[in-house]
Amino acid sequence: MFMGFLTRWVCNAIAIYVATKIVPGLSSPTLFAIVIAALVLGLVNASVRWVLLILTLPINILSLGLFTLIINALMLYVVSWIVPSALQIAGFWAAFWGALLIAIVSTLLAHFLKR
Repeated sequence: MFMGFLTRWVCNAIAIYVATKIVPGLSSPTLFAIVIAALVLGLVNASVRWVLLILTLPINILSLGLFTLIINALMLYVVSWIVPSALQIAGFWAAFWGALLIAIVSTLLAHFLKR
């Protein structure tokens, strides 16, 4: 169980690093700050994200699941609000594209690391 958590944490940290390098408006000062942001993102996703997904289920069904991208951007904003020194977001579109890129990269990394 701990190895799964650790793997997901590392995947999120690498994904956040990639997103800060690619997405304009998304930045982090140090590698340690990225690791902290990845930990907070994992905790926020585990504690708050599922509640928002349930509350917005009708909107999510109507949008064919695309509203999940907005929820992911909001989760990135929450991380930026909790640890503002670890992750800076310039605006909604930076959070949106950053969250999308983080989701794609972390999913791919987790898939390849499990093999």
